Amino acid sequence: MPGIAGIILAIGMAVDSNVLMFERIRDELRAGKTPRSAVDSGYDKAFWTIFDSHVTTLLTAAVLFQFGTGPIKGFAVTLSLGVAINLFTALIGTKTIFDLINSRQEVKKLSI
Repeated sequence: MPGIAGIILAIGMAVDSNVLMFERIRDELRAGKTPRSAVDSGYDKAFWTIFDSHVTTLLTAAVLFQFGTGPIKGFAVTLSLGVAINLFTALIGTKTIFDLINSRQEVKKLSI
C-alpha cells in the first residue's frame, strides 16, 4: 500500500508539472509569440518552479527514508523514483519532443 501511495503522489506531481508548463506556454501564446518562442519561453519560466518542487519532495523523501520504518521507507523509495523520473521527463523529455516536432516542420498554430 505505501508503494501505491508513492506512485499516486508521483503521478499527481507529473500532472501538476505538465499543467504548469502548458499554462505558461498558453500565456506566451496569448501574448502573441510564435509557437516555437512560446514553448521556449514557457519552459524557461516554469523550469525553476518545477525544479524546486521536485527537489523539495526528494529531500522530504530522503528524510522519510532515513527516519522511517518498513512501510514508510517503501513509500519514500517509490516516491523518490517517481519524482526523479518525472523531473527528467517533464523538463527534458517533453521539451525534446516539442523541439523535434518543431524542427521537422514549422508549426503555425499550437493547440494546448
